[in-house]
Amino acid sequence: MIQPGPRNLITDVEGILVGNAEDHRVRTGTTVIYPAERCAAAADVRGGAPGTLNIDALDPASLGNTVDAIVLSGGSMYGLDAAGAVVAVLGSRGRGVVFGGATVPVVPGTILFDLMNGGDKAWGETPPYAALGRTALASVGEEFALGNAGAGVGARAGRVKGGLGSASCVTADGVQVGALVAVNSFGSTVMPGSRHFWAWPYEMGTEFGGLGAPSPGWRPDPEMPLPLGSALNPMANTTIAVVAVNAALSKGELQRLAIMAQDGLARSIRPIHTPFDGDSVFALATGRIPLSGPAMLARLGHLAAETLARAVARGVYHATAVGDRPGWCDLGEDGTVAA
Repeated sequence: MIQPGPRNLITDVEGILVGNAEDHRVRTGTTVIYPAERCAAAADVRGGAPGTLNIDALDPASLGNTVDAIVLSGGSMYGLDAAGAVVAVLGSRGRGVVFGGATVPVVPGTILFDLMNGGDKAWGETPPYAALGRTALASVGEEFALGNAGAGVGARAGRVKGGLGSASCVTADGVQVGALVAVNSFGSTVMPGSRHFWAWPYEMGTEFGGLGAPSPGWRPDPEMPLPLGSALNPMANTTIAVVAVNAALSKGELQRLAIMAQDGLARSIRPIHTPFDGDSVFALATGRIPLSGPAMLARLGHLAAETLARAVARGVYHATAVGDRPGWCDLGEDGTVAA
């Protein structure tokens, strides 16, 4: 039997901690995913406009693939400062790879674009992201907020407010899978003309509203639901995510897990992986249970994709209106903003 973990958060994977930090005046934030012990990592980038840091070091052909933290941030390229601040703090603690007398933390990161959401971006030569990175790291724990939190503060998801989402699943044989995502997509998480999430088939309980299937006979329009002529800014997007499992995986196996997990975005956002998005997914493996073969890897990838799809819907479900983006809770049954 598969069910959500006790928190229904990525921290249900033992050894994974998360911290958030927000600047609501700027309408931005940062999220740090912190494994209690250094663990294996991989990354897969599918969007056409990514902003990443140190991802090449996770390639299976590279020397190492263990990390000390993963940083997701708003702020476009400015947001990469958050990862640098986390490196500085962890290095001061002696956490990282030791080369002679030097300690080098490995902290990949990725960013989303939230620079046009109406927040005060007049920060001059002192962007807020280094401070946000330090604050998020200082707050890591097993519990954290969803919706307008962390890297999801300034996010938008199509025509509604995006946000930070997370979900988990655990199995009877001890497998733990978790996902965390900052949803800032060009595409829509909601079916056109309704309040129903594209991810509805994967919902566990009522974790994102419990609406179930759309009306009988409903069919999606084959045309792209958000045409380029819409009022949306097509360059202000990107959905960034982390999935985690408690299995021991090789570098190649972990890369395959990240690739399979990307399908969770395809199951919950339409369109996805566009030229305007920088969609990136990290995969972490804590190594607490052995992998029993390729079939087990396929199972983990499937569970990671479905868990990530649920996390996407939960991020939007928990987000509330900011600026010109209504929250999901503001939508009427026909998908328009309720009066």
